[in-house]
Amino acid sequence: MADLFTNINVDWMGIRKPLIGVSILVLMAGLVSAVGRQLMPGGTDAFNLGVDFQGGTVITAKFKGGKPKDDEIRSALENVGLGESVIQASIDKGDEVLIKVPLLEGDSKTTEPAASNTAAPTSAANSANANAEAEALAAASVNQVSKGRELVKKALDTFGKEAAASQSLDVDKDARYKIVGTDSVGPVAGEQLRNQAVIATLLGMVGILLFIAFRYDWTYAAGAVIAVFHDVLITLAFFTMFQWEISLTVLAALLTLVGFSVNDSIVIFDRIRENLTLKRNTPLYELTNDSINQTMSRTIVTNGLVFLSVLALVLFGGEVLRGFSLALFVGAITGTYSTIAIASPIAIWWQDKLGEARMKETKFEKEQKLASAARRSVTRRPVSR
Repeated sequence: MADLFTNINVDWMGIRKPLIGVSILVLMAGLVSAVGRQLMPGGTDAFNLGVDFQGGTVITAKFKGGKPKDDEIRSALENVGLGESVIQASIDKGDEVLIKVPLLEGDSKTTEPAASNTAAPTSAANSANANAEAEALAAASVNQVSKGRELVKKALDTFGKEAAASQSLDVDKDARYKIVGTDSVGPVAGEQLRNQAVIATLLGMVGILLFIAFRYDWTYAAGAVIAVFHDVLITLAFFTMFQWEISLTVLAALLTLVGFSVNDSIVIFDRIRENLTLKRNTPLYELTNDSINQTMSRTIVTNGLVFLSVLALVLFGGEVLRGFSLALFVGAITGTYSTIAIASPIAIWWQDKLGEARMKETKFEKEQKLASAARRSVTRRPVSR
């Protein structure tokens, strides 16, 4: 790659503390937002979870004579109180659209297990309580689907008449659309997806830690993994502060950030390792600055192109990709400076601490050897008279 930006000489290690201070402020603001929303009377959840995690209703609608634009459908849904719904076009059918309706307030019912008068409930009582709870949840799910379908139908009626249940959309000449499918998404499935995403992220970080520790050094590995944690937490802090919706696409963006963030760290670590062999007498502080400046041209070109692409997604991607593009937008910025302000300083700080410890240990061993060498053995000779 051609160096478009040459003669860069910035004391990056000198400004690491202000950059770390900015990160701490953002993380603290995200923590206050998450905790405060749950503790305040009548507050909301820490994160604005989408239909994929909270549960809701998925409705498939088929149109005749051309599908309306997503903005028009969204505007109709907002008029009936479904402004938080997700509109997704069908991949293989251009005349169909999927509408994900969140849980409606007052329709999600949970039951408490019936209390028993005895200290140890019998198995029959437990079975009866479980059956009653399952029936209540099933009834709540049916009610949720019917309410969601009713509101979606009311919104879609603004575009024309719905086809009769006994007729297909092509047969009913006066019909404009028809709801061809309804499905209920339970919060249990969403919780499983969330747990699997967290496990996948942690396993990815463990793999990164082991690879860098094997390929470079464990101090570099720790710095890279801490920087990745930093990028993910900063992104989540923005999502809780601005209450951006978190869906499966946002989790995909967070997994993408894991690889994006560690990429820059690997490039700088590799340059540091090369300079360590070429400039053995150069202080580690100065050597790290030189390594960051030498790779800065590559960082500006590659990350700049990524930033412009993500910015285009934010501006023109629409509501379907809004969470995904916002997560990548925040992550692209934090992932760029975390390599400079988080990963490299932590790796260098630990190397300095290890170097001082080794120097003290070596000095202590030398003192022990000198003390033992001063003890000379005395050989007794017989005295002849």
